[in-house]
Amino acid sequence: MTFRASGMRAWLLQRLSSVYMVVFIVAVLFWYAMSDAISYSVWRELLANPVIAVAVALFFSSLLIHAWIGMRDVLIDYMPIMVLRLILLLGIAVFLIAMGIWVAFILISVVKI
Repeated sequence: MTFRASGMRAWLLQRLSSVYMVVFIVAVLFWYAMSDAISYSVWRELLANPVIAVAVALFFSSLLIHAWIGMRDVLIDYMPIMVLRLILLLGIAVFLIAMGIWVAFILISVVKI
């Protein structure tokens, strides 16, 4: 089996994205448990740090990639009607791209470059 195969690439991307998301969530939960009072200003100050903003951007990128691969594989495997499959894939792609743009706008508005 080679890496050039589409299934292997999708499998690897989904595994890597899930590992990053688990590590990120554990780190955020640890930070949350160790913090005293968390307010909007604390979250905003935390996200203003470029390193944290990049980590959050990578988290949401991983989430969107993970969701795309999972939904794409489910539809390819279980949706026999080609036209409906393409319509659903297009709808999911548009939705995930819109969510990625939304997260990017939020992070750009918070990070002071």
